[in-house]
Amino acid sequence: MDKGETSLDASVRELEEEAGITIPAADMRQVGAFDAVGRDARGRYVTVAYTATLPSLVEPTAGDNATAARWWPLDALPDLAFDHAEIVAVANR
Repeated sequence: MDKGETSLDASVRELEEEAGITIPAADMRQVGAFDAVGRDARGRYVTVAYTATLPSLVEPTAGDNATAARWWPLDALPDLAFDHAEIVAVANR
């Protein structure tokens, strides 16, 4: 998050910067906050996750510090880091 930015604002900005997808903040739904101690071996991190439903399929484009961007079927996700599989599961409830 940038200084003075809410987690919602950061999610909208990061989605555009990392995947080239623009979504109004009003269309984002907060999934939850993930703050378990030890959830990331790199240090203490808190994640506030959001989801949105797109009106039509948009091809993501990697940008900023993303090396690639693509859609994955939920039943064929690759191995995910840290507790990210849990975050996806909560978002998919």
